[in-house]
Formats: sequence, structure tokens, C-alpha cells
Amino acid sequence: MLRITLAQMRRSSGRLAAAGIAIVIGTAFVAATLLASGVITQTTYDSIAARYADADLVIGATSEEPITEVAALGEVDGVDAVAPMSSSYAELSAGSRSVFQSVIPTADDRLMPMETTVGSMPTGADEVALPAAVAERLGLEAGDRVNLTRDVLTEDDTWEQVTERPVVVGILDDPYGAYSETGGAAVVDADTFATWIAEENGTEVGATEVAVALAPGADVADVQAALATAVDGTTSIGDARWVVTTDERAADVAATLTGGQDLMFLIFVLTFAAIALVVAGLVIANTFQVLVAQRARTLALLRCVGADKGQVGRGVLTEAGILGAVASVAGVLLGILLGQGALWVAQAMDVPVPLPDSISLTWQVVVVPVLVGTLVTVGAALVPARVATRVAPLAALRPSDAPSASRRAGRVRLVLSLLAAVLGFALLGLGAALGTVAQEPTSGLLAGIAGGALSFVGVAVGAVFWLPKVTALAGRAVGASGPTARLAAANTLRNPRRTATTSTALLIGVTLVAMMSTGAASARTSLTEALDEQFPVDVVVSSTTYDEDGSPAALSESLRADVAGTADVTAVADLADVSLSTPEIVVAGGDLVPADGQDDGEQWSVEVTALDPAAAREVLNSPAQLDGLAPGTVLLGYDQAEQMGLADGDRLALAGADGTATFDVMVNEAVPFTNYLAADDLLQVQESSVITEMYVALADSADATAAVGTIQDVVSDSGEAAQVTGIAVQRAEFDQVIDTMLGIVLGLLAVAVVIALIGVANTLSLSVIERRKESATLRAIGLSKGQLRGMLAIEGLLIAGVGAVLGIALGLVYGWSGSAAALGIMGDVTLSVPWLDVTLVLVIALVAGLVASVAPARTALKASPVEALAAE
Repeated sequence: MLRITLAQMRRSSGRLAAAGIAIVIGTAFVAATLLASGVITQTTYDSIAARYADADLVIGATSEEPITEVAALGEVDGVDAVAPMSSSYAELSAGSRSVFQSVIPTADDRLMPMETTVGSMPTGADEVALPAAVAERLGLEAGDRVNLTRDVLTEDDTWEQVTERPVVVGILDDPYGAYSETGGAAVVDADTFATWIAEENGTEVGATEVAVALAPGADVADVQAALATAVDGTTSIGDARWVVTTDERAADVAATLTGGQDLMFLIFVLTFAAIALVVAGLVIANTFQVLVAQRARTLALLRCVGADKGQVGRGVLTEAGILGAVASVAGVLLGILLGQGALWVAQAMDVPVPLPDSISLTWQVVVVPVLVGTLVTVGAALVPARVATRVAPLAALRPSDAPSASRRAGRVRLVLSLLAAVLGFALLGLGAALGTVAQEPTSGLLAGIAGGALSFVGVAVGAVFWLPKVTALAGRAVGASGPTARLAAANTLRNPRRTATTSTALLIGVTLVAMMSTGAASARTSLTEALDEQFPVDVVVSSTTYDEDGSPAALSESLRADVAGTADVTAVADLADVSLSTPEIVVAGGDLVPADGQDDGEQWSVEVTALDPAAAREVLNSPAQLDGLAPGTVLLGYDQAEQMGLADGDRLALAGADGTATFDVMVNEAVPFTNYLAADDLLQVQESSVITEMYVALADSADATAAVGTIQDVVSDSGEAAQVTGIAVQRAEFDQVIDTMLGIVLGLLAVAVVIALIGVANTLSLSVIERRKESATLRAIGLSKGQLRGMLAIEGLLIAGVGAVLGIALGLVYGWSGSAAALGIMGDVTLSVPWLDVTLVLVIALVAGLVASVAPARTALKASPVEALAAE
């Protein structure tokens, strides 16, 4: 039987090729998905953790209990180097230009995110290394001296500015954007930096984060536990002090962008393997079903010469197992090549995120796709194998149509498919409600995934009952064009099971692509809103000098006008930062009561940002952050309000230099400590104010890095000491990471459509071979070659078109429901229709259905009508 099976495979090699290609692509998809998920996760984590360089562990602490003995941590067994993650600011100037720049200390090479491109890192108090953009802006090169001005706290608690002239010993690059928000970071010697921090604060200041590099061969878990003991902390984020790996720290930061739901790296990825293999399974099942029907005479002869049912069935399964194993191995090799090729392309495109040099092969990447691909192939052949065992030695000597389900089995199938569809869509609605209304994304996702899977099983299992009828309705629409179209529509109804199986393969692929396109569009919107809250404004220009009272000095009117007139700047808003106090009482509900938490006679100090609400809403990426700010109202950050014991509807008395006024309280749930007041209301307590900050909005089409650099040039040329914080640069990096991930998701899912299209072509080819006599009869009664070719083309278009349209409709429903379930915790979910994507999928499906009919048509036209009619 094994020799017979191998001989049958050789004779049917052409027919098995399409099924084999489906498995190759399916397993390549699985392998590439496993590789991509690891690369995506690691790349994203590396981007977030770029400031930690090549650190193995990160130690964290609160600002109330910082880590002061950083050097002592380097003595812990297994620790090779430690570095506090601290930074300061200084004004750098040369000629008429000045830049307010962040400054960090030197550290071990493994803990330095900045790299030297010219010169070296500073080693003494009279040396500094500058970012390339800053050196270019100031016209400096290695060996030049730069004016460096910093603030020092004197013994009488007053600020004094100290200017030094260190030599520039190195030019720096920030390859992964660790300090992109401030245009890189200048570097000074670690001892010099420690002295600066002590002088700036009047005392030694500890670090809230410390990066740790381990000695070669050290066990990460052991060193982590030892460090946790040394700092009196734990090995998980959340306590006052903690020690975690850099990946764990990056995962924690990434989770803040998705409401704590690591959707990108877990839920989406876990569904990819099933997507390709379900579609491939349908293609394989359909292929073997047709092959068994065509081999009815051979199977009957085998039974006549002594083969029993078990041998016949095992022969079909053996054939499927061999095909699955060989194709799966080829698929894994293809997936590995695709993964490595994608990395090479990304590196050649100079993607500004840290990418590994090569893919990391694990046993899972190799073994899992081979096992799954083989099992899916064998599983898909179970029903055809069962059909093969029913072939009687004598009754099946004449080929017949593939057996159809009995009436009773049809009724059972219909009832079960209806129940699965109804219950599945109900669960899908429940998942959307849990995600949006109940704010339970985990439960919502579980219900949504279960509902989506169950409902689609119902749709797919019941497709044999309704899909051919839908195809027939579509056929009527084209039937008026002539007898060829009517014959094509009739062909789709002659074998409903074959039509349903063929169209369902495409239905699954298109549904998944439409679902993910819809989900990606909604996720893009929701993640953009989350980033808008994380990065509320594109650029901030703030004064860095202080008057004799210790208050920030004003930004000049000319500087504000120059910034507003810069290319790519679309709007600006002026801000005045002032410190107001509260009297001993707070007005609550109309009654005067003591402010909660105040000691006798002590007043609260409230830092307030005064602005024009209308102008600020034009600049903020998330204008909702100012909801509630109106004349006569103070908008308190939620932490500030909680500390003061205030809630919406309370009233707060604020005192300034020129008076006291009482305001209605509104709590800002979007930000913790920033307190907003309308600029006109500030005049009630302070007759004049100075503009100390500017919010700047950039055009959507602007290159964030270039635009921020231009603003920095404007500020440098002004001669004023002001800091430019280019939040938009860091925001653009997150945008690029998200776009890359969503692009990879959709690219991988497109493979499912390719497999489905192969299935359509395969089934059409086999059905043409199966209907060879029928085609010959049509030719004999007068159907021309062109009409036969047109009939097959219309049949392919009908099957592909119906599957694509229904798949798009289902994909929209699943995409919207999934987005509501998964993303509701981020806020309002905008349900989007990616018109371009769905139109492209529909066009591709129709064209592919047309192209898939070309090969079958050529096969049908090769033989003359007489030869085909004479063939048995």
C-alpha cells in the first residue's frame, strides 16, 4: 500500500502541487509570525529602553526615597557596572547663539546610549562632549571651547549662575533616540556631574533609576535578587523600590500606552497561526475530496484485489502525511528566509529603531510549524479518507459524483451552524459591551474571541446551505448577459459543497484581512488618542532664566513672534506659570471649611498655568485635557485635587500678589498635577503676568526632527536662554513603531488571502478536470472556445466575488467588535472603515478569480469534443 500510495502521489503530483503550496505558505506564515512576534516585541522594547543602553537590570525608586549609595551597588556579586539615570540642564553658547541642553554623566560603555562619532568621551572637569546637531548649531568642532552656564544654589538659598569654558572633546550621536526629545544630550565626566548636582540642589541628590550591567556569566535572577535585598526592594515594579530587567521595564512603559493591555505582542500574534492554517486546511480538504472522487475506480480495484477499508483509508492519510511533512519543512525554510530578508530590507532602509542583525532561531520556530502543518494536512484529509473507505468493490467501478450529505445529516448541520452563529454573535456583542461599558478589556477580549470563533464556525459550517444560493443570486444579476453567464451561475449550484468550500476559503482570508484592517484603523485612532494624552503638545519653548525673586523670566515678544512664524508651525499658545496660595479656608458647597490637610495657619501653594483656553485648544494634541476650563473656574489635576480634598462643584479661594478670588473647582482626570486657569481670571489676583512658556503645534505633514531643529535654531539666534523640548520627535518614534507593527500584522494576514486564492485556482482546475465530459458535450452542441472560456471566467468571478464581499462585511463586524472589546479602556473607540484597504482586497479577489480561471480554461480547451466524449 505504501508503494501504491507513492505511485499515486507521483501520478497526481500536479494536482497535489497547489495543496502543497498552500501548506508551504501556511507554515512559512506561522514560522515568519513566530519570528516577527519576537522581533516586533524586542524592537519595541529596545526603542523604549534605549536610554538604558545595554543594561541588564534597572533599579527604580521613588523621588521621596531615592537611591543615594549608587556606587555601593557596584560591589554586589555579579555586577560589572552601575550608572544613575540622572540628567541636568545647562546653557551652551558660542558667538551669538545659545542652546539650553540636557546633560548626562559618563558611564561604562555598556550603559551609555550616546556614542562618539568624533573624538572621545570627557574624562576631566574641563571637558564636554556635544550632540552633533548642537555642535553644528553652535558652529563648534572637537577642540573648540564652549560657554557653559549652569545654576548653583548658594548658602543663602538664592540662585547664582556660573559660567565655565570646557573644551569640546567629542561629537556624539544618539542612534536610537534615547534623548530625542531634547535633541540629544551633552556628556560630562561622572565626578563633575555629581558635583554639579550637589551644587544645584545644595546637597547630594539620589537617583530614581539606576542602570546595571552584569559581569560575564553572572546569573540574572541571582543578581536581581541580591540587588533587591541591597536596596530593600522587590523584583517587580510597583513597590517603593524595585529591580527588574530592561525588557520588563520597557514592557511596563509600553503597557501604559495600551491601558495595561499588551495587545500588540500577545493577542494578535496568538491568532496568526490559526489564520493561515485554517485556510490551508480548507484547500487541502477540498483537494483530497476531489482526488478521492476521481480515484473511485482505482480504489474499487484495490478493494477487489484484497485491500480492506483500513488500508484504503490509511493510504489516503499516509499521502496527506507525506505531503504535509515535506511541504511544512519547505515552508519553515521559506519563513526563515522571509524573516531574515525582512530584517535586511529594514536595515537597508535605515529604520530609526534598534533592529537585531539576524533572526533568532528557536526550536519552536522550527518544530511547531512542521508539526502543526503536518497535523493540519492529515486532519484535513480525514473526511476524504473516510469517504474512500466507503467505496464498494463493485458498485464504485463507474466514477460518480462526490457523495453528498444525507438529508438527516444536513438538518443536524443546519441546526448546529445556526446555534453556533447566533450564540457566537451574542458573545461578540457581550465582549464589545464589556470592553466599552464595563471597562473590562480582559473579559471583553475573552468573550469577543470566543464569540468571533464560534460565530465564524457557524457561518463556515452552514455555508453549504446559504453560500451557493447567494452565489446564484449574484449569478442572476449577470445572467442577463447571455447563456454563457447563465451556465456559469448554474455550475455554482450543481455541486453546492464544492462551491461552498471554494468560496469559504476565500471568505476566511478576506474576513481576516478586512477584520484586521478595520481593527488596525480603529487601533490607530485609539492609540493616537493615547499618544495625544502622553504627548499633549508637539513642542514646548520655556524660559530658563529667573528674576531676583526666583520666578521664571519672560520670553520676549520678538522670540515668540519668530517661533510662531517658523515653517511648519501651525499654532502657538502663550502660557504664564505662577505660584498662588490659598487662604486658610476653602469654600465647599457654599460653606467655608478648612482646607483638608492644612496645618494651623498654613496655606496651600498651588502652581497654576494661565492661558487662553481657545488658543490652547488649537495647539494641544488632546484638547479634551482642557474640558471644564471656563471663566471663573480653576481646573485642578486629579492628584492635586485629591491632596486638597476637593471635587467637582467645590470652590477654591486663590491668592496672588494683588488680591484674592474664589473659583469653581473642576477636576482634570487627564493629568495629575498640572493646574489650569484662564489668563483673564489670573488678572483678578495678579494685575500683570509674564509669558514664561509657549506651546507650539506642528503641521501633520512636518518632519518632527527637522521642525524641532529649526525652532532650536530660532531660539539659538535670539540670544535668549530658553529650552526647546521637542516632544513631537519622541511621539513620531512611537508613531513609527506602531505603524510598523500594524503594517507587519496586515502584511502577514495578506498571506491568508494568497493561500485562499491558491485554493480557488486549485478547486477550479480540479473541477474542470472532473467535468471534462460535460465541457466536451457543451462544445459538441455548439459552445465555442471563447464561450467556454468565458463561462469558466464568470464562474471564477462569481465564487471569488461573493466570498470577498461577504468576507468584507463579516470583517467589518468582527473588526469593530474586537476594537470595542480591546480598546475601550483607552477611551472612546472610533470605529473606522478602511475604504482603501477593503476596495483593494475586493479588486484583488476579483482579478485573482479571473486569473484562476485561465489555467482551467486552457485544460478544458486542449482536447477536441470527440476525444473528450470518448474518454472514460
